Amino acid sequence: MNDEDLILQIRRGNTTAFRHLVDKYSNMVWFLVLRMVRQREDAEDISQEVFYKVYHDINKFRGDSKLSTWIGSVAFHTTTDYLRKRGRAKIIFTDDETMPQVAAVDFDTPYQMLKKEDVKGLIHRIIDNLPLQYRTVITLYHLEQFSYAEISEITGMPEGTVKSNISRGRSAIKQKLLSLVPELEHDYSNND
Repeated sequence: MNDEDLILQIRRGNTTAFRHLVDKYSNMVWFLVLRMVRQREDAEDISQEVFYKVYHDINKFRGDSKLSTWIGSVAFHTTTDYLRKRGRAKIIFTDDETMPQVAAVDFDTPYQMLKKEDVKGLIHRIIDNLPLQYRTVITLYHLEQFSYAEISEITGMPEGTVKSNISRGRSAIKQKLLSLVPELEHDYSNND
């Protein structure tokens, strides 16, 4: 069932259609929320709240954007509200030229023992320690495959800020990864 049919069926009260929508978008919502709050229990609660809001507000969806973008926006704003209420995050949407400082992360796996999956896990752990605005746009762009314009719509950031934050986030990831595993410099220098 395509998104238009899902929306129509949900608006008619078809709960099976809503279950299909949840199945289709639950991973996207889960990863975005978890990346923002970094606590599984909170992410579970927030994800449920997101889908409650989607169900409750489905008539507000006008179709100006893709359904995934609208749901991503609901997830982003619900999570942002949650974090603000708890005083746990300040989201800064600026084009400030300062380089983010990535939190120190303990990794004790020597390069020789790292496998591709280990490096991926290491990168995910580095992303988890980025400032909120960087880890959010990195998640939306690289993991959820949203465009710059869609991320701008989801977060309310100007598109230029989205691009800038993605670039700075990538740079911070590379910098931290190379500081932890200097032997990867050769791999990165071949990809630049």
